[in-house]
Amino acid sequence: MGLFYAGNRVECPICNHHYRIFLPYGRINPRSNALCPHCQSLERHRLIWLYLQDKTDFFSRQQDVLHIAPEACFMKGFEKKHKQRYITADLESPLAKVKMDIHKMPFQDNSFDVVLCNHVLEHVESDVTALKEIQRVLRPGGYAILQVPFFSPVPDVTIEDTTVTDPRERERLFGQDDHVRKFGKDYPRRIEAGGLTAEASDFAKSLGADRCFHSGITRDEILYIGHKK
Repeated sequence: MGLFYAGNRVECPICNHHYRIFLPYGRINPRSNALCPHCQSLERHRLIWLYLQDKTDFFSRQQDVLHIAPEACFMKGFEKKHKQRYITADLESPLAKVKMDIHKMPFQDNSFDVVLCNHVLEHVESDVTALKEIQRVLRPGGYAILQVPFFSPVPDVTIEDTTVTDPRERERLFGQDDHVRKFGKDYPRRIEAGGLTAEASDFAKSLGADRCFHSGITRDEILYIGHKK
């Protein structure tokens, strides 16, 4: 598939492979220019990578990093930089070094400089409890990247009901059959309910239209970051 898409119009910043265009991706209405044929990164992964590269010291010094529900496209690069200080954790994933429940993480207070939690909080029983745990294990001055999906129309207030178990009803209510909530415009307030200072970053817009296309990034995607004072 990568050979079929060979070219130089786009480049994945994670694996540095070039293509004519990224693959389409999505179940119902596939998004164009979305999936990297080599590392399987999506738009949100490439946006996070560029943010860490351009706006933080994530790649310039070793840090203690917790990666919850780790995505394979990130792991090689993150481990190369942070080595044994890069910890992956998940309840079930065989990719993770540590098996854990996000609601009660087996780490001491103030253990990590960075926490990555990408498209996880829509699956868990209590997002606020999980956010409180992330706040607990972060060091003062640390931050967490906390991406979640948003489905149009985005409600003003998050819709959630953990008692709904029928997959078809979950998909109707929450956008996907393994989700237990549909996040609304109040998401920053939920981050702050977890004890973190919420930042809604429009970093993608600052990249410009050409760089967003070249890196396969959705220009209007907001990065949600929780800071621990």
